[in-house]
Amino acid sequence: PQQFKQLLMTAGFDRYFQIAPCFRDEDARADRSPGEFYQLDMEMAFATQDDVFAVIEKVFPPIFTKYGKYSTASTAPFRRISYNEAMEKYGSDKPDLRIDLTVEDITAEVAGCGFGPFDGAVVKAVVVHDFTQTRKQIDKLCADAEVASGGNKAFWFRLDGNGELVGGISKFLGEKKEALVAKLGLKPNSFVAVSAGKKSAAQKTAGVLRKLLGASVPGHMDKERYEFCWIVDFPMYEIGEESGQLEFCHNPFSMPQGGMQALEEQDPLEIYAYQYDLVCNGVELSSGAVRNHVPEIMVKAFSLVGLGEEDVKAKFPAMYNAFTYGAPPHAGIAPGVDRMVMLLAGEDSIREIIPFPMNKNAQDLMMGAPSEVEQKQLEDVHIQIKQ
Repeated sequence: PQQFKQLLMTAGFDRYFQIAPCFRDEDARADRSPGEFYQLDMEMAFATQDDVFAVIEKVFPPIFTKYGKYSTASTAPFRRISYNEAMEKYGSDKPDLRIDLTVEDITAEVAGCGFGPFDGAVVKAVVVHDFTQTRKQIDKLCADAEVASGGNKAFWFRLDGNGELVGGISKFLGEKKEALVAKLGLKPNSFVAVSAGKKSAAQKTAGVLRKLLGASVPGHMDKERYEFCWIVDFPMYEIGEESGQLEFCHNPFSMPQGGMQALEEQDPLEIYAYQYDLVCNGVELSSGAVRNHVPEIMVKAFSLVGLGEEDVKAKFPAMYNAFTYGAPPHAGIAPGVDRMVMLLAGEDSIREIIPFPMNKNAQDLMMGAPSEVEQKQLEDVHIQIKQ
């Protein structure tokens, strides 16, 4: 729907919405069905980011208050958090604000402590006061965090009732005690979960720890409400983890903040986009942007990731051709309908609200699909399978 709705804006429609079926080759997750989903797609001409926010903030609170499992929902205006602040403070670009724990940076405080994983690493910490969980529960926390973060290890230590650092990696931190107590506001029986690594890995692992601790330690998460926020100021570009090359961080059709001047004069990694996400209870409910509607800016934006003007014309001919005739500034967003229903029902998995869900391997076990296809069927649609 992305390209179609932008073409509608260019054609002269000033407003558009529909419930749009979407197909995307993505892995299954708790909040995402494999392959297909529905979204409440919307777009407006001559609109700013604030205009989009105003529409959503008028629609969502009454829906969630009236139909949601929990009767309390955020009131407008929703809190706005920059992407960088979200990653630094919550370790996630979809923070669950029902949890009152935050992430702290202790890189400077533990520098030179002699613990190998901290050497040259960014180190993050999540503190829980009045901690009473057992060693077995702590070991499970660290194991779960390692799995959820893709193999990045979690560490820990405590300040016991006598004010001494004990457990976990405490033997490396003796000389750092005063600095850590001051930085983290530690009290007797405070527990500190720690992550380390490259900045993004340390942030994300800390975010996992924050989420696990919030859910498992009583008193740190108010589950009986809907907490909305906007994540804004996404970076336009990033260095791809696999490619090592400059890539679009989010939506390649977003307008860069600063327009052409930013693309020509700024370090690409310091350019932000008019890109925003709506987050509710730790679920990315919607993604949107002020669109890049100027052909010259679009070509320049794609050139930074190695795609020339001919590539843009070949990949997006309809949009490119339409924009050359002049397009109005436009912006939009598309909340996921399936995720919305999942949140309204108070479920943690999207498969609970889909009548005939596929499993994580995109298989429909009841229908036995996908299944073997006869050669004639393949020939009818001109598909050849090579081993």
